Amino acid sequence: MWQNKHELIVVFLLFFLIPLLSGCWDSQEIEQRANVLALGVDKASEEERKKEDEISHLGKRIPIPDEEMIKVTAQIAIPGRIPLGPQQPGGSEKPVLVVEVVGHTLQDAMLNLQQEVADELFLGHLRIIVLSEEIARHGTARFNDFLRRNPEIRRTAALVVSKESAAKYMNLDPELERVPSLYLADMVDNLSAIGKFPPSFIGLFWSIFSSKGQEPYLPYLTVIEKTTIQLNGLAYFHGDKMVGKTNPLEIGIFMAVRGVGRGGYGAFITVPGKDESVLVRAVSRKTRTKVTLRNGRPHVSVKIQYESEIDEKESASIELSDSAILKKIEKEASKSTKKSIEKLIAKTQKSKSDIFGFGEHFRAKLPRYWDKHVKTKEKWDEIYQDITFDVSVDSHIHRVGMKSK
Repeated sequence: MWQNKHELIVVFLLFFLIPLLSGCWDSQEIEQRANVLALGVDKASEEERKKEDEISHLGKRIPIPDEEMIKVTAQIAIPGRIPLGPQQPGGSEKPVLVVEVVGHTLQDAMLNLQQEVADELFLGHLRIIVLSEEIARHGTARFNDFLRRNPEIRRTAALVVSKESAAKYMNLDPELERVPSLYLADMVDNLSAIGKFPPSFIGLFWSIFSSKGQEPYLPYLTVIEKTTIQLNGLAYFHGDKMVGKTNPLEIGIFMAVRGVGRGGYGAFITVPGKDESVLVRAVSRKTRTKVTLRNGRPHVSVKIQYESEIDEKESASIELSDSAILKKIEKEASKSTKKSIEKLIAKTQKSKSDIFGFGEHFRAKLPRYWDKHVKTKEKWDEIYQDITFDVSVDSHIHRVGMKSK
């Protein structure tokens, strides 16, 4: 009897364990994949459109999308050439392959790309997607379906807008990093870490795009002297279309209104009573946003407290040890920041682009008003143009540095 039970247990174990032995039946070696590290999307020129082959459609016999054709530039890792440590002397071989294709949609372009690459394309290591300004102003919704539907694409990948053609970024050769795509992606991540830009990745862009009370934003980049990339501002959207950009200093203003605590921007402030200036840099901020109804109209109150430090003064005649002078500088810094905030809010109102998320505050704090008078994102965009607001800024300089006498 015991022998029969033992045999029965062995049979059951074999029955349940055998399926586990086939767990790697569909495995694929990393060398057999074409790992796409970066994508650049531009509008295809007339000459580039003629290069398209009949891969996903047969001429005019099958209807094709009405969208304008795009050019996709892919940066693909070359196995064995991606550096795993410090760059070795004499290493001149390029670690990536850059391929350009055209298509009617992003998926169409990726199918055309696969025709030119021997190994299967893999997007699991995609770090950054660059959209040219022309494409961003035309609209990003046409790409969202493919990107969101594809399970290989990470939501932490960076999405940016470029002043130049996106293809130019795929061919960059930065001196600080051998792999251009890694340099671009790390730049976006590190800018957030040092307080130069709010957290920004493709998953957050989609989340804000789907919300009813806020419009999305993206980093706006430009190329300086062929190999250097500069964060040249913040691209803001109305729906899925880019409608404007800020200057670099206004990014700090935007972060203050949004309540991003870490500071990273400085500005020259004229010392009252003197024809000289000091460089005041924000270290941290605290923001309180209050929404109310005034005479039935939505009103926003923003109060910001700055903790700042003086990094540099223009002249030795400015006595920073004098508390009276510091008070004047603090007052002037508060006044200057207040004007900049009001100017930026007014600029986004003209474009119906509530990148600050004031609408989400109304949804959360005044749900009855929202459900009765707003309801939709389109309606909030119209209301946002006419909302009233007041801004209060209090700057406190707590560090001026030391100087030996």
